[in-house]
Amino acid sequence: MIELLRNVQSVMQQLESRVRTEVRALRSDVTTVRAVNEAEHALTRKELNEQFNALRRAVMEYHASAVGHGAMITELEERLARVEQRLKVPPKGSH
Repeated sequence: MIELLRNVQSVMQQLESRVRTEVRALRSDVTTVRAVNEAEHALTRKELNEQFNALRRAVMEYHASAVGHGAMITELEERLARVEQRLKVPPKGSH
């Protein structure tokens, strides 16, 4: 009977060791995935900011050409501000 209990104890210790090893591996995997995700998020954010900056330039160029055609720049600026607010884009110069 004692021998059986010792065997059970040994098996339980081996299982506990395996579980701890697996938990460490999973933590490492989660850390790696989190780092990759954060890097991808930062890159996506940078790309979006670049695209919005290009859009701002295009709108400013349009403003310059629209002035000669009677368009109200303030109306266009207000519309751009609403679009930026809706898309949660920080105003130019705040990043």
